[in-house]
Amino acid sequence: MTYCVAIKLSAGLVFCSDSRTNAGIDQISTYSKMYTWGLRKKRQFVLLSAGNLATTQAVANQLTKQINDRAPVNLFTVRDLNEAADYVGRVSASEQTKHLNASAGSGFNPEATFIFGGQISGYPQDIFLIYPQGNHIQASTHAPFLQIGETKYGKPILDRIIRPDTPIDDAVSCALVSMDSTMRSNVSVGPPIELVVYENDSFHLHERMSLTEDNPYLQELKHAWDEKVVNAFKEMPKLNLKRLNPEQSGG
Repeated sequence: MTYCVAIKLSAGLVFCSDSRTNAGIDQISTYSKMYTWGLRKKRQFVLLSAGNLATTQAVANQLTKQINDRAPVNLFTVRDLNEAADYVGRVSASEQTKHLNASAGSGFNPEATFIFGGQISGYPQDIFLIYPQGNHIQASTHAPFLQIGETKYGKPILDRIIRPDTPIDDAVSCALVSMDSTMRSNVSVGPPIELVVYENDSFHLHERMSLTEDNPYLQELKHAWDEKVVNAFKEMPKLNLKRLNPEQSGG
């Protein structure tokens, strides 16, 4: 499985992904699910991937190839992020069709889902969820984050914490707690955890971080979160069963 999350804030964007692939109980490997492209002071893009590994790698390779070949339409020629997301969706759909035709009748599933985001000079930053069919949705003020892969375990903390005005540092911690919650409940999601931050209008990606399981900060965050969750639970008001069901209390 996979877990990737992208967060859209007034101050910038946060992207976080795991690196584990699972093709069976004895076939667990590590592959990056994060890709980046950019032109300094002009445009920056980040792509997070989930689904069939052959498809996701083929899509990333094709996006890079079309940049290098100076194809008429590529990530460095599209006008805005909507056009860029449409373009990535077309490349994804094309690669899936190619893989599906090559393996007709085998039961092979080439589907892939992506989170794509960044900024182009003259336009606002944004993030998009691109479905296997090639269409996409954007993040919104009411839903300022997008997830793909094993999403259910990491969503509650995002729902409670993330708002458009959340500071970037807090969003980074929240993304990592969301990832830790997912890894704790699903062993098919695992480190290294990749993280990249983009500050609005900077047209520069902060250095991409790869956090291994024994990373000191990741360990500190994990232990602090575990401790605070347990302590918060202990301080929760307790339900008075006798008051709730007086007829069953023997009175």
